[in-house]
Amino acid sequence: MPATTAPSRARAPARKKAVAAPAARATLTLSSKNYSSWSLRGWLMAKFAGLEFDEVMVPPDDADARRELLLLAPSIRVPCLTHEGAKVWNTLAIAQYLNEICPDAGLMPADRIARAHCRSISGEMNSGFANLRSALPMNLKAHRPGFRIWAGARPDIDRILEIWSDCLARYGGPYLFGAQRTMADAMYAPVVTRFLTYDVKLPADCAEYCRTIMAMPEMKEWIAAAKAEPDEIEELDMEF
Repeated sequence: MPATTAPSRARAPARKKAVAAPAARATLTLSSKNYSSWSLRGWLMAKFAGLEFDEVMVPPDDADARRELLLLAPSIRVPCLTHEGAKVWNTLAIAQYLNEICPDAGLMPADRIARAHCRSISGEMNSGFANLRSALPMNLKAHRPGFRIWAGARPDIDRILEIWSDCLARYGGPYLFGAQRTMADAMYAPVVTRFLTYDVKLPADCAEYCRTIMAMPEMKEWIAAAKAEPDEIEELDMEF
């Protein structure tokens, strides 16, 4: 019998592999770079963590932003970090989140005791020093040598200098917890600018710490952007 051949089968087209959509880039919502100390804190934390992000600026006529900048509201949702489905506001919450997703960035000290200390002084900055905020509002374009500091702000200044001196002595500097920048340095960086703007007299160790913070490339980048920002909030030119 003649050999029979198996019926030919049409080859199915190769199935294309599904390509995952690229993850959306993180965004950080910010307010004025010249006036908003909270925006600076959140931005520095993201920079310290090495997170790549796009900036989203709140319009200067935004009512909530104006209330925060004019010291009429203690907290708004700026800065706000959006990253892979998470939306995080409040600088302490942003710091904790960044520490989770970038554990090797060193936003918190490795030592348990130092880490607790870092959290404590960061929390103190987050919730305290109201008199300092109202008496010495952040204004990176201004310099007011000989500024007369309201007596009510003096205890806040003294407490901050106490914190700095203690940390620098305990951990050896040049940053608050040693050689590594942490969330605490981001939290206190706007205070550094306030002390320089209003010519606050500082002990030698604290003055050196201020120079260290101001020399960071991130601070230079932020301040350059702040000085290029239009003066759109005239009320903040008043004397406090």
